[in-house]
Amino acid sequence: MLVKTSSPISVPLTWFPSLSQATESQLKDWEILGDGEGIHWPQLDEDLSVNGILLGNHGRR
Repeated sequence: MLVKTSSPISVPLTWFPSLSQATESQLKDWEILGDGEGIHWPQLDEDLSVNGILLGNHGRR
């Protein structure tokens, strides 16, 4: 993901169990939420907010 500074941000996929267990097809089916405040994977019913990722929040447990 890129923020306004164009600096890449990455976190371990293992933080998000539903994403780490997803198929390649499910991972490729994503959309930007609102004005870029998050990402949604419809097939997985998973939403991640940019703010949550920056704060180090891990996915559902």
